[in-house]
Amino acid sequence: MEEKTDLSRRTFLGMSALGVLGLAGCGGSPTAPQVDVQVPQALLDQAAPLRGGSVGMLSQKLYSEAANKALDKSLQAFAQATGTTVRNDLVSGDAGDMVAKMDAEVKAGTSRDLAFMSDLRFVGQLHNLGNLTDVTDVVEEMRELYGEPATEATNYCRFDGRWFAIPYHFIGTGMYLRKDWYQEKGLPLKPHYTWEELRDNALAVSDPAKRRFGWGLTVNRSGDANGFIGNVINCYGGAIADNTGTKVVFNSPETVAAVTFIGDIYTNPKYAPMLPPGIGSWTDSSNNENWLAQILGLTLNQFSVYADSKTKNNPVYANTHPFNGATGPAIDKPLAYGQSNSFVVFKGAKNPDLAKLVAKFMVGGSALLGVAKGAPCLVNPAWDKVWDSDPYYTSGDPAFAALREQTRAPLPLTTKTGYSFPQTPSPGEQAATAAYLLTDMMQSVIQGTRPADAVASTHARIVQVFEQQGYRQ
Repeated sequence: MEEKTDLSRRTFLGMSALGVLGLAGCGGSPTAPQVDVQVPQALLDQAAPLRGGSVGMLSQKLYSEAANKALDKSLQAFAQATGTTVRNDLVSGDAGDMVAKMDAEVKAGTSRDLAFMSDLRFVGQLHNLGNLTDVTDVVEEMRELYGEPATEATNYCRFDGRWFAIPYHFIGTGMYLRKDWYQEKGLPLKPHYTWEELRDNALAVSDPAKRRFGWGLTVNRSGDANGFIGNVINCYGGAIADNTGTKVVFNSPETVAAVTFIGDIYTNPKYAPMLPPGIGSWTDSSNNENWLAQILGLTLNQFSVYADSKTKNNPVYANTHPFNGATGPAIDKPLAYGQSNSFVVFKGAKNPDLAKLVAKFMVGGSALLGVAKGAPCLVNPAWDKVWDSDPYYTSGDPAFAALREQTRAPLPLTTKTGYSFPQTPSPGEQAATAAYLLTDMMQSVIQGTRPADAVASTHARIVQVFEQQGYRQ
């Protein structure tokens, strides 16, 4: 998913002159979906003693600008109904220093009260640094209201039986192929494929003369490349760390085999016809843009690209076959369990009670519905009963049924080599991934380094990162 940096601050004042739809109608930017945002009476009652208070919030910017507008609208409605002030800053999840900045602010006593961010990528690091407040009380209250959260959240938001993040909305993982190109070649549309099948099919549907390039996955520095490389390694039976998340196990025959497979795609002349021009320098937005330009036969992305094609009436939407992912020699089910954008309350928050109320308001009802409609299939309920709260979640798109099943996926999934996914949240692994060690490794292979040597040197770099996080190897 592409996330763009936005340094602007949106401030929503209780009893202010701003109308609930104020931001939605600015200029020619996308408007928020027409959802009547209401604050439940129970939350109004809880907020009554906090009237006149304020909170600072940090939001991981969503790919869809309409969804960002809808989020603003929900925060406005909350602030005006409760007589409070919410100051919201947007941040790119791909800013490499995001965790370091938040850690410094918490330790300096200057942090916001709350934030929402990817639980998979960031919550473990922030918890390890001692930055997060225990929010078990909020999660237990929400379980009474909404049932169970997405399965993956139990792994990434809970530590030693206590919750340090509140699941907000679920982000499914997906792969997408051009079903019309597959059908032209007589290739089957399946719920999942092996990585080798996807490679061979990508070559079969490619025709550079028609600007058809079957392979839309880069290994250049980006979040999408990290996900692709890591998934292939795991499907082949390798892993960055063991199941405890504390010991680096990267250098293995299985990892070398996976890196050899990936490297061959970008260096073997046989596969050159399926690689689009410039793929070696793609960023996180590039595969979105090229998919929407209708020149790719396959890509891996969060549902941002699917949402964009739908909301912008792009013809590629009707020709998209979304599927759960790929398998490999070590596992016959896709390692697809998604992640949640989850709320955290920082240590030293000035107004933690109000911060918790904002989080409780945003996870369901009309507050979430507008955001979900602004980013269809990208923003989904993280809680089971929220899926049943509006017909939109059951009939708004054919992909919703599969996405809901992803939230309920029995976890963990275990490879033949004994690694269980999702693994125990590992600050070391999160930090190593954020430092783009996997993509740097693949770049060295493309430049001529033997896969075994590239894996060995990357293992050494990962060990350094783990030791910096306090894990002796």
